[in-house]
Amino acid sequence: MNKLYPMKFTPLFRDKIWGGQKIKSVLDMNFGALPNCGEAWVLSGVGGNETVVANGFLEGNELNELVEIYMDDLVGGKVYEKYQNEFPILVKFIDANDYLSIQVHPDDALAQKRGIGNGKTEMWYIISADEGSELIAGFNKKMTQKTYLDHLESKRLKEILNVEKVSAGDVFFIPAGRVHALGPGILLAEIQQTSDTTYRIYDWDRLDDKGNSRQLHTAEALEAIDFNVYDTYRSAYPAIKNTSIEVVNQPFFTTNMIHLDKPLSKNYEELDSFVIYTCVKGDVVVNYQDDVVKLRMGECLLIPNVVNQIDIHPSIESKLLETYIL
Repeated sequence: MNKLYPMKFTPLFRDKIWGGQKIKSVLDMNFGALPNCGEAWVLSGVGGNETVVANGFLEGNELNELVEIYMDDLVGGKVYEKYQNEFPILVKFIDANDYLSIQVHPDDALAQKRGIGNGKTEMWYIISADEGSELIAGFNKKMTQKTYLDHLESKRLKEILNVEKVSAGDVFFIPAGRVHALGPGILLAEIQQTSDTTYRIYDWDRLDDKGNSRQLHTAEALEAIDFNVYDTYRSAYPAIKNTSIEVVNQPFFTTNMIHLDKPLSKNYEELDSFVIYTCVKGDVVVNYQDDVVKLRMGECLLIPNVVNQIDIHPSIESKLLETYIL
């Protein structure tokens, strides 16, 4: 069997009512005949939406097929034992040209109770934001179910939600249960559990091009919502270059920032997991033995568990999100 190597994947594009043109104009991805693009799925094991390898001898193979064939060599022993033949992380780039619906995701326990697979915990890295851009994350005061429903029914939901002004480099961790929505003018990278379950709470009373409202999931969302209020909703991390800086450390994934202005060598011998590099600024060349892969903003690279030594050479000042499961 040929040896595993760092793999790029062909993205899947999603037309969304709130999507725009930045996937093409900023990230230089061609989303074809779509009028706009809200999401580019660059690494996905979601059933029926698996990305396929774009480089090397495994070109054309779906991600979950590779997990089934290579098992712990690809994903790591503990990861394979827990997730079996489903790759556990989904990586997207999202262009919010308008407000997304106010929504919430179930946790694993609720998702399993409802027979819908995994829950959905995610994180956002803001690549760019127009002046004044904002997003919603959580509540702005301790909430009861009754107060929440009163505001929802009277279309005053935003009054009780925490609104954050955002700029490039900001990170928001969105655990399952946290009510959230992206506002217009934001381009971001999203790293999340493999799940496509979203409970739409409120969609700003908008209609699609056929004059229809999108389906709401008011009842399903109610059991999923975390009504607590938190001191902060933004993830702080120090601005240190040329090393891995932890940004999010959770059971579902750990994500570090690597801000590069000179070459960096990484050794993953002690790590029992795949690694994903998601390029959110600039471009780099990744060397592994005789393999050389160029990675630019808007792309991600899957490093198999058996690949231990990686050298990263930035062509210009660059930023990578480094993701794995501990």
